[in-house]
Amino acid sequence: MDQVSVAELVEANNLIVYYGKKFLKERFVTTSDISRPGLELTGYFDYYPEERIQLLGMKEISYVQKKPASERARDIERLCGPHTPCFVVSRMLPVPAELEDTARRHQIPILRTKLGTSRVSSKMSNYLEGCLAERKSMHGVLMDIYGLGVLITGDSGIGKSETALELIKRGHRLIADDRVDVHQQDEQTIIGEAPKVLQHLLEIRGIGIIDVMNLFGAGAVRQSTDISLIVHLENWSKDQQYDRLGIGEKMVPIFEVEIPQITIPVKIGRNVGIIIEAAAMNYRAKMMGYDSSKTFERNLRELIAQNTAAENQDN
Repeated sequence: MDQVSVAELVEANNLIVYYGKKFLKERFVTTSDISRPGLELTGYFDYYPEERIQLLGMKEISYVQKKPASERARDIERLCGPHTPCFVVSRMLPVPAELEDTARRHQIPILRTKLGTSRVSSKMSNYLEGCLAERKSMHGVLMDIYGLGVLITGDSGIGKSETALELIKRGHRLIADDRVDVHQQDEQTIIGEAPKVLQHLLEIRGIGIIDVMNLFGAGAVRQSTDISLIVHLENWSKDQQYDRLGIGEKMVPIFEVEIPQITIPVKIGRNVGIIIEAAAMNYRAKMMGYDSSKTFERNLRELIAQNTAAENQDN
């Protein structure tokens, strides 16, 4: 999505329409940056970003009210550019008459909110970043396991959806099956969610498509989650070397964020669901500062040192 209508902005952020209800679907926001036009109200317009939402808080409104009427009208007129999506007034502050008159002439909506300026700015920015971020689809199943977003990948037919069903029965939550839409929220966070047409649905070969929320309840699904770990499933091969100590961690880039990936070999008799559950718990333990592989390495070094000391005493 490369633009968001002001109507969508109003609905998602619980904004109050002061003026311009009939223009909400005709005005669009194309950037997540929010402008607080403080310098512009002093008459400085050299770098005025008219394409941004113009947010007016206590400072801006009080400054406008202290200016002579002629200067207020002049500066507010210049704020109303052809690409200005809307004005937002925080704290339910009074809308200056000059702003209302000028916005009416230019058909620019004026919105209000009870929230403080910083809070509404953050809320709108987060919403717009999610809507306007570059997106791509990944093949896999996304689960919430103990609060961690785990993306299960692998070749078609490897058993990703069946494993997801096992995890759902064990109390974990489904976000997306088969196709996962991902976008970058910030420098460290990748968000995954299901396309609308696939929300809450899981495809099981031999059964067909099942509605997880209908069968297991609302607690078995979730709309979106941060992706913290990738678990890649592949068919077991005796010629393949698999990590047995958890020392070598592979990182996979999604957009500009590196996500850790582990590979689990699949063969008859292995309960992949329980293994993935254990992998998620082990990853969470690492994030909390406990790494079992480092504990093993430390114990091994201590054992070697003890054996070496014993040999030196015998000699």
